[in-house]
Amino acid sequence: MDQPRIPPATRRDMGLVNTAITGALGAAAGTGPPNLFTTLARHRRMFRPWLMFAGTLMPGGTLPRRDTELVILRVAHLCGCAYEWQHHVKLARQSGITNAEIEAVAVGPSAQAWTPRHRSLLTAVDELHHDRSITSGTWQQLRGCLDERQLIELPMLVGHYEMVAMTINALGIQPDTPRRPTGLARVVQAVSARFTRRSA
Repeated sequence: MDQPRIPPATRRDMGLVNTAITGALGAAAGTGPPNLFTTLARHRRMFRPWLMFAGTLMPGGTLPRRDTELVILRVAHLCGCAYEWQHHVKLARQSGITNAEIEAVAVGPSAQAWTPRHRSLLTAVDELHHDRSITSGTWQQLRGCLDERQLIELPMLVGHYEMVAMTINALGIQPDTPRRPTGLARVVQAVSARFTRRSA
């Protein structure tokens, strides 16, 4: 799909607050206001509550940022969502994930790159995607490396990013256009990258 089914909102569509929010998010990503956010901001009543919930999972979740980005990349791959994949490849690199590991995400949990912890996480993603549950064997492996809050958070994280991927694909949201950062944007990017490294 090379055209959006619902176009990104204009400033008038979004209102001043949502315009400021999407602009700041774009500055952090090195783009204009991201098309995902400017499209969802057309639904003003839903947009900010959703954004707050999303923030409790990423970047505000209890899972290490490296784990979170590997999970999201695997979800994006399984859902065939190029927009989500491209956006989180950049975030994954900021959290210390190598290009070889990013390539291994597409192979899945059977790739040789993974520690037992990351293999268990990716196996759980695959099981949740295909079967909507986690097998007893995988659950026992996860219990050995995650605490109770992280065990609750993992299926929520997978389910949320499946929902986002589904929405992106269904609405035909188009890739964001990179922009040369302004002085303010460089500051926002630096703060965002520093937070990402601390969360890894």
